[in-house]
Amino acid sequence: MRRVNEAVREVVSAHLGQDVADPRIGFVTVTGVETSADLRSARVFVSVLGDEHDREAALAGLRSAGGYLQQQVGVEIRMKRTPSLEFVLDDSIREGMRITELLAGEARPRREE
Repeated sequence: MRRVNEAVREVVSAHLGQDVADPRIGFVTVTGVETSADLRSARVFVSVLGDEHDREAALAGLRSAGGYLQQQVGVEIRMKRTPSLEFVLDDSIREGMRITELLAGEARPRREE
């Protein structure tokens, strides 16, 4: 499964950078993929540079391009099934930066949202 996840991540990343021209998708990085054991679905974790509005817009753009990206996965990777793609925000990078700031004593107290 690790090889399948990596192959799906590579195909999605490559086509996001080359083929998808949706202006809502700004600086998006595919950080990981988790494919179900039956190959029916894959959760694609993405990190988006920007504020909350940018992240939501990028997710909407990714969902819009999901069919095309799924088709490219099916063309480039020979599998019994082509998984449907679900895009999920990966906040681990942002949280890691926040923790680093807290440890350095530079962060403002976090507001409850």
